[in-house]
Amino acid sequence: MHDGSDTPPPTLTDRAARRVAEILSGEADGTMLRIAVLGGGCSGFQYDYSLVTEKNDDDLLLEKGGAKVLIDEMSQQYMPGAVIDYAEELIAAAFRIENPIATSGCGCGTSFSL
Repeated sequence: MHDGSDTPPPTLTDRAARRVAEILSGEADGTMLRIAVLGGGCSGFQYDYSLVTEKNDDDLLLEKGGAKVLIDEMSQQYMPGAVIDYAEELIAAAFRIENPIATSGCGCGTSFSL
């Protein structure tokens, strides 16, 4: 839940919202994509993606174009102003998070350091 401070919440690009909505359209009603920041990965922290049907009281809910994305309160601290995008490249397609507080990331695009 964004606390109203000057720290901007994470946002979804139109491209990411379309892909999330496409994924959710094949799932049970009420399913949402949860993005969490976990310790680990090759750079210290990693993004974790899962499909869930329950929202916690402290979750930030991002809604756009039929997409519903949850980010828990702890993970929000590691993603202020982050932009969640979806990229389709020649060899892979994946969600990419542009995180303004990350000091480095790894080639896989799912881990970062602060």
